Amino acid sequence: MTPSDGTAIGKGYWPRRYTVVGMCFCAAFICYIDRVNISVAAIAMQDEFGWSDTTKGLVLSSFFVGYLLTQAVAGWLANRYGAKLILGLAVAWWSLFTVLTPFAAYTSLPLLIAARIALGLGEAATFPASYGMFGRWVPHNESARAISLLMSGIPVGTLFALIATGWIVTEYGWPAAFYLFGAVGLVWAVAWFMFVHDDPDEHPRISAEERALLGPKPPPEKSPGHVPWGKFLKTPAFWALAINHFASNTVLYIFLAWLPSYFRDAHGLSIAGAGLYSAAPWLTMFLMMNLGGWIADTLLMRGVSKTNVRKILQTAGLLGSGVFVLLVRDVDSAGVAVLLMCGALGAASLTVAGFGTNHLDIAPRYAGVLVGITNTFGTVPGVIGVAVTGWLVGTTGSYDSVFAMVAAINLVGIAVWLAFASGDKLID
Repeated sequence: MTPSDGTAIGKGYWPRRYTVVGMCFCAAFICYIDRVNISVAAIAMQDEFGWSDTTKGLVLSSFFVGYLLTQAVAGWLANRYGAKLILGLAVAWWSLFTVLTPFAAYTSLPLLIAARIALGLGEAATFPASYGMFGRWVPHNESARAISLLMSGIPVGTLFALIATGWIVTEYGWPAAFYLFGAVGLVWAVAWFMFVHDDPDEHPRISAEERALLGPKPPPEKSPGHVPWGKFLKTPAFWALAINHFASNTVLYIFLAWLPSYFRDAHGLSIAGAGLYSAAPWLTMFLMMNLGGWIADTLLMRGVSKTNVRKILQTAGLLGSGVFVLLVRDVDSAGVAVLLMCGALGAASLTVAGFGTNHLDIAPRYAGVLVGITNTFGTVPGVIGVAVTGWLVGTTGSYDSVFAMVAAINLVGIAVWLAFASGDKLID
């Protein structure tokens, strides 16, 4: 047992950093169920409100307006006022607007779009604030596993939302999905403020051994909230991060938006069948993402340099993803296609242990701000890449050019990463 003063680790001791990482994973999960549920609910909403496809697309894309514009701001706020406060308020904020979505939809279309933008504003803080927490709570030899678990909220949340929302809409109507999912986020916010501490030194029950494992506390900043923007822009490794965040997210967003349509259009599956086939790659992503984190941390513990570990995982992820999507072009069977799609998304998930963890390597004090900046680049494929995909499919009549575009972007990412990425602390 752990003594009341928390000076020793007993058999029953629960590492407090596990609570932080687990709660951040739950935040990412909630982030994605609240983001994805409207993709299913919008089908019923379109029928009820008589929306055109253009109007429906406007509603679905409006989320990204808020999400794209406030990434860096969210990181700065977390750095200035504390990641715990900002993440807790952000989840409460977007959960409130999730609950208010039916009211907004029944009131007017502009109010619904405003609610979706507000949802994006809140969700923008998810990953910057989580990285800010990890910068204080996660030892360097556990960082890849922690980030991989955090990012696992993406495929797990996506799968849950796609499955659960369909059932909820069928049984209880589309507004119920927003009420239930929003309530989950509000409960999480209460638990977050009750059980999580911003700094290990503030935790009343952390053991001395775990505190020592987390390393020495960094000296206080001379100017709280100061961010070395100039150093970021002058550091080649920063640009390698930004470009690779864009490259790594391209396949993610295109698959998220277009995978069901691909199986329906290219292989003639029903909507239900397309949805079922589309689920397998997300399961693969969850498994491979955490495997990649384990591989990266194991290599570090065996003495491989951080720079080489990040380059190995990032290159393997982008190269493997590019090869798999190119192979899909010559496939006539839906079964073979789904296997290759699993390979593509599974390989792409290895990049979480590459670029995804690298923010904590090069600028641990400013990791939250840094991921906010690079995720701005990483969100662009969700806006432009998804739209370009539609144009390419409409123009060429197939997805071949889309897969070629993904592979080309991956090759650019690999070249930049191998030339400029670093695992060393460059900004402090």
